[in-house]
Amino acid sequence: MSPKTKNTSLQERVAPAAAAPGVSGIAKSWKRIAMLAKKELYSYFFSPIAYVVMVIYLVFAGWFFFSRFFLFGQVELRTYFVTAPLLLMFLAPAITMRLLSEEINTGSYEMLMTLPLTQTQMLLGKLLAALAFLAITIGITLSYPLTLSTFGPMDWGPIIGGYLGLLVLGGAYLSIGLFTSALTRNQIVAFILGFAICFILFLVDKSLMFIPGPLVGIFEYLGVEYHFQNFTRGVIDTKDLVYFGSIITAAFAGTRIVLERRK
Repeated sequence: MSPKTKNTSLQERVAPAAAAPGVSGIAKSWKRIAMLAKKELYSYFFSPIAYVVMVIYLVFAGWFFFSRFFLFGQVELRTYFVTAPLLLMFLAPAITMRLLSEEINTGSYEMLMTLPLTQTQMLLGKLLAALAFLAITIGITLSYPLTLSTFGPMDWGPIIGGYLGLLVLGGAYLSIGLFTSALTRNQIVAFILGFAICFILFLVDKSLMFIPGPLVGIFEYLGVEYHFQNFTRGVIDTKDLVYFGSIITAAFAGTRIVLERRK
């Protein structure tokens, strides 16, 4: 199906929502966002690249988990929560690399903006679709703790916190990937840029030995792993939510600025 046909089909669904009588502005706005997110999510499952990315993540995650389980008899998820953030650095940019760069490269971005959608609604729809696909991929690994629970009692607090942390961390990485997808027409370049930024955030608190004493606290706070580790302990701290929320907001705002300059 061509980009023109897809966007025309979406326009037919969105237009009635925009004109629906008796519905508040906020409700209409979220209905448009949900329609676009649904369309984008469906498009993932018609793309072989999405399946390849999902399988690669699950293979590596499964290998790290089951190798500790079968070889060392360790009935715990610590290894998975240590390696999953590393895997997300590859997964998130791979999910988002086509979201805007493909639209810009094929010229369908201009057609998309003719729909009764604001730029913010369009970006939120794409970001929510990417987050939903990520959540599905991560959700498959819930089989790990369920498997372990058959061998004995589990401390579900850190497990639930760890999975929540993966979703929040994934949301931050996806926002960065959306930003880099707006910077270029080339999907591979978008992936490389997204991975590079995520990797820098991952490395920030690994270089504290080279940082002057007064600045250690600042650089430690800037590192994603410092905040993610609290989730894996079952601790939901406001400062960690603010940190990841700030990354999402900054990347989202940066994406809007880039797209505005393309007009």
